[in-house]
Amino acid sequence: MGALDYIAYFCTVTSTRHRRKPLQTVEIKVKMDCDGCERRVKSAVTSLKGVRSVEISRKQSKVTVTGHVDPNKVLKKVKNTGKKRAEFWPYIEHNLVAYPYIAGAYDKRAPAGYVKDVPQAYPSYTIPQENFSNMFSDDNPNACSIM
Repeated sequence: MGALDYIAYFCTVTSTRHRRKPLQTVEIKVKMDCDGCERRVKSAVTSLKGVRSVEISRKQSKVTVTGHVDPNKVLKKVKNTGKKRAEFWPYIEHNLVAYPYIAGAYDKRAPAGYVKDVPQAYPSYTIPQENFSNMFSDDNPNACSIM
């Protein structure tokens, strides 16, 4: 078996393919003033490997990239176009949070219908542990109506 293993070692085909990144959507906030800015950002992002679609909304200053891409590479590519203040999309829809007008969440510069994604905008639920632990106690047989 030693000779066969030796020959098989030279005949095996090794795969150098890299694992494919998952399909994801990357949203970036970029200030674009004209058609030239829009074209420059779109051509830079579409040149990345794995990009399926690019949608640009100049009114919202938003670039949406869908594909098998790394979000940090997309942001870096957008910043290399001369848009140094590009950042990941910091907003979510206002109907997804409980307190959209709290001081940290409300932003005047946000597009219509959006607020900042901050933890203060979500309700904090506290579960009283004491009530659940006494409900099913072995010391009190009348505590549970199921038994």
